[in-house]
Amino acid sequence: MNKIISISREFGSGGRELGKRLADNLGFAYYDKEIVQEIANRSELSLHYVNDIIEHRPSFSFPIHTGASFVMTDSIWNPTQTIYSAQCEILREMAAKSDCVVVGRCSDYILRDFKPLKIFVYAEMEHKIARCREKKPEETRTDRQMARMIKNIDKHRAKYYEFFTAHRWGNKRLYDICINTSHISVKDAAAVLAEYVHLWDPSSE
Repeated sequence: MNKIISISREFGSGGRELGKRLADNLGFAYYDKEIVQEIANRSELSLHYVNDIIEHRPSFSFPIHTGASFVMTDSIWNPTQTIYSAQCEILREMAAKSDCVVVGRCSDYILRDFKPLKIFVYAEMEHKIARCREKKPEETRTDRQMARMIKNIDKHRAKYYEFFTAHRWGNKRLYDICINTSHISVKDAAAVLAEYVHLWDPSSE
């Protein structure tokens, strides 16, 4: 059985970087934005629109289509379901192919039959703000504005997750490991998790 690691993360927690470092440490495939691009390719919806649906909220509004003409199909009237169905298909194909780390995209739920190691990454607000500023030094928003932005992004992620899984995003009982990156570097956290993965056996009950 392939080892599948699903990373769910609060915005600004360093979860994406953690996933990439963990994949590099283990020699696993890493999937993040590649999933969105493949969904756009298969659904024939624009990359921007697909990303907006996944990162922000379920929507049943009329989609932005990339083709030259429109065909009146269920996928036009229900783009959110089209995107989610493509997402499920792509994730399962990736999980069946090799050991991998997947960031977000309801992967912990979609890949539940693959018995993934489910990790939730979070941090205290002041540390999330500091990490966002480090990643984007030109940011001009105040700390209060930054905190509001971070909360809104996480709120939208939670709505998307809960819409399709009927579970509460961030509920510790849904994950195998919850890690607070406020007081440990992402590099060190990835190294610690890599040691855990070496010992972890997904086939055991």
